[in-house]
Amino acid sequence: MRGADGRLKIHPLFLAAGVLSAFTGQLLLFLAAVFAALEHELAHALAARRLGFSLNEIVLMPYGAVISGDIRGISPRQEIWVCLAGPLANALTALGFVALWWLYPETYPYTDVAAQISFSLFLVNLLPAFPLDGGRILRVALRPLGERRALHICRAVSFTIAAGIAGYFVYTCFSVPNVSALLFAVMLVFGGFGGGAYGRLVFAPKDFSRGVEEKRIALSAEKTAGDAMRYLREDKYLVLVLFERGEFLGELSEEELLSALSGGGYSRKLKELLPL
Repeated sequence: MRGADGRLKIHPLFLAAGVLSAFTGQLLLFLAAVFAALEHELAHALAARRLGFSLNEIVLMPYGAVISGDIRGISPRQEIWVCLAGPLANALTALGFVALWWLYPETYPYTDVAAQISFSLFLVNLLPAFPLDGGRILRVALRPLGERRALHICRAVSFTIAAGIAGYFVYTCFSVPNVSALLFAVMLVFGGFGGGAYGRLVFAPKDFSRGVEEKRIALSAEKTAGDAMRYLREDKYLVLVLFERGEFLGELSEEELLSALSGGGYSRKLKELLPL
């Protein structure tokens, strides 16, 4: 599924999980979890967009959702904010449900599960383990030690947390086995090998065989190439009309912008990209 600003992909195992939930009478719980996960990932995307970066592909997985995009050139402070946006959105949703119960107590039986899921996503994603947001934040915080050392420390923390959760699963086997704990531990183990970084999307060239609508944006020449990323669209051809102190300075084509981005020039000012 594709929109003007992003993509939504569905993993086959997600569909299988949905069918299984329907047959076991857990469909409403499953749907509540899906909506909470989508809210979480969309909050990441919105935070990235406001900073001039792009997280625009969401994949629905059987254990939740993951988002990918391009945040090359993002500063540590900006990346932490993007990571925190998802858990904070879930926390605000849970608080919203609490406020609703205060005003309309009769809604509690119909919304308690959704509130618990939102609050759980808030807490779980703050764990300092890959591929959770807490793991990404930990990696950013440890980056001054060196990228390689930071990655090794984060993986060690992730595997330690996974081992603890797996131990809890073994403990529950003496009464009622908590299979969810085992699946969560497995996810953290595989996430540790993934490294916890947002995936990158490759900018695909436009197909002009059927024509592409041109999108012209008037923008300050003092803005950076990273700032201009938010205006890129797959179904439109971007032309940046640059002004400096109210005077026309020149035009920047999409190819020229993408050339700067592909070379890592996210922090370069747009006026520096104008052809001489």
